[in-house]
Amino acid sequence: MAPVTRRSAIRTLSALPAIAAVPAAGVFSALPRTARAAEFSYKYGNNLPLSHPLNIRAQEAADRIAKETNGRVEIKIFPNNQLGGDTDMLAQVRSGGIEFFTPSALVIATLVPVAAINAVGFAFADYKQVWAAMDGKLGAHVRGAIAKSRLYAFEKMWDNGFRQTTSSKAAVATAKDMDGLKIRVPVSPLSISMFKGLGAAPASLQFSEVYSALQTKIVDAQENPLPIIQVAKLFEVQKFCSLTNHIWDGYWFIANGRAWDALPADLRTVVARAINEAGLQQREDIRKLNESVVGDLQAKGLTINRPAADSFRAKLRDSGFYGEWKGRFGPEAWVLLEEAVGKLA
Repeated sequence: MAPVTRRSAIRTLSALPAIAAVPAAGVFSALPRTARAAEFSYKYGNNLPLSHPLNIRAQEAADRIAKETNGRVEIKIFPNNQLGGDTDMLAQVRSGGIEFFTPSALVIATLVPVAAINAVGFAFADYKQVWAAMDGKLGAHVRGAIAKSRLYAFEKMWDNGFRQTTSSKAAVATAKDMDGLKIRVPVSPLSISMFKGLGAAPASLQFSEVYSALQTKIVDAQENPLPIIQVAKLFEVQKFCSLTNHIWDGYWFIANGRAWDALPADLRTVVARAINEAGLQQREDIRKLNESVVGDLQAKGLTINRPAADSFRAKLRDSGFYGEWKGRFGPEAWVLLEEAVGKLA
């Protein structure tokens, strides 16, 4: 059998009946392949590559929605920042330029500050606590705050993973190892505050600058979820990876409020069910991915260690970090967080 090449595949496709236009490069279309246009054609933008579990599961949800609505709802997916950066897409989903977006909690917190509460340092011990909080009362509280910005947040958050610490100097085993550590952090007040509370010297840099900053020793350390550490090849400029689990972050699947309200109730039910169930599947994908990445990073030469959270929590408590952010988030949200994770401040 002759090998399949790009050219032969195109010839094969061109020989098929012309019943639907081929989507533009990088754009998924969930419209059934019929001549009828969708009654509701919505755009969904995100910042992740096509191969990420978020886009794989989102495409499955879009296909399911098209099928279960008999083609009335079409969702076109624009991955990998095709529609702009996070700030741009957040503005677009608010204005109605796009209908769906999946910002991380830290991104949407620029609009809805309480949305960052899941990123409180060393709050969650494990995923069991994460999902108890975000699928429960805390998540409902944040969704209510998001709704006040004329956005609709779907019930189930999607996973972005726990953030871990890498360093070129030494493993981070206790809070004391953070003393004076020059570490790159995102441009996030919460992250900067946490690392200062731990005694580190945080530097806010765009992610595009991280590799060169580590290579030239502008900073000695950085922190990110494991898959990002892998994909960005940070193991080439770091020696140690400490599974600190210091912050958990996830993606809120949000919709423009007017566009969401424009859907008839029966279609909203179909769309919400498909997206929420796809989110649950994506969570499991990320869990499995993280397990496989640890072994790969070890094979690439990173030394892995698993520090306990106790000393870090104690340092943040003593430095006033928890007390400060309890005041910023407000007592109602803080009580809901502590119901899920135990006493912090």
